[in-house]
Amino acid sequence: MNNNLRLVINNVNKQIEDKHFFEKDELKIILDLYAKMVSEGSWKDYGLSISSKQVGFSVFKNATENALYKICKNFKPKNKNLKYLITDTNGKILKNSFDLDLLLKNTNWKKL
Repeated sequence: MNNNLRLVINNVNKQIEDKHFFEKDELKIILDLYAKMVSEGSWKDYGLSISSKQVGFSVFKNATENALYKICKNFKPKNKNLKYLITDTNGKILKNSFDLDLLLKNTNWKKL
């Protein structure tokens, strides 16, 4: 069991920041996209991966296949445009941005 995993929602103590996961508004943006893509039949399942360097939201067409894409948040990016990434199954960066909402809204998922 990993005791370092925490999901903080509505954290009233701003001194304790959980920098090792998506923030509430980031997760809402991702889950809204996920719901839309599931309703279109494009995505079927998801998974989360967490490390000290980044958190990732992987999307799958089928649960038995590799992830189609991974939406990542880097905790300490080398430059601001590498804060949010969309990668393929091999980890190749397909798109990147400093703004998660813009990144996901400006992505044509059918042509990616």
